Amino acid sequence: MATLTTLDPATLDRRRAYRLLTAVLVPRPIAWVTTRSPAGVVNAAPFSFYGGISSDPPLLGLGVGRRRDGSRKDTARNALETGELVVHLAETDHLDQLVATSAEYPPERSEPEALGLGLEPGERVAVPGLAGTRVRLECRLDRHLELGRGPVDFLIAEVLAFRLDPSLLGADGLPDEAALHPVGRLGGRLYAPVGERIELPRPPRP
Repeated sequence: MATLTTLDPATLDRRRAYRLLTAVLVPRPIAWVTTRSPAGVVNAAPFSFYGGISSDPPLLGLGVGRRRDGSRKDTARNALETGELVVHLAETDHLDQLVATSAEYPPERSEPEALGLGLEPGERVAVPGLAGTRVRLECRLDRHLELGRGPVDFLIAEVLAFRLDPSLLGADGLPDEAALHPVGRLGGRLYAPVGERIELPRPPRP
């Protein structure tokens, strides 16, 4: 077996450490998030430092980095000010639109409006969802932490409603995994549509 190369995070500059982490922490699910400012401007942006934390209640964790000048991004600021957000499942059909929403528009400019993305009203929250998306998690902000030297705004959000396209649901009322077309994030500019799926039984209790 080859000898492993050791890289010490303490010796790496911030950019290189980020690129190294995102190159090996793969594939990552992508949260495509809409928020709404108190003035009514709807923001949309993708984030891949994201995952589930708890199922009872359903809690999601979302890491939102700061802008270059250290100010909060619109997603974090809006969520803190209104307490609401909608997380969409990123699917391959919307990949170009998803990437387009990662551009740094000024706070007073709505990404959906600028990019011609349709919006549909939320059911449990005032934040609208992106039209054409098939899975939306309407959320309420549960708590907020500042982490790291960035710092990063870590948002913990409780899912108030799972909203799904009826065509995705099987007879058991759960999503049919084969009907979903999720896309994950890799390093750099790379994305990973989910292709082959492997089903394995869980091992018996020892």
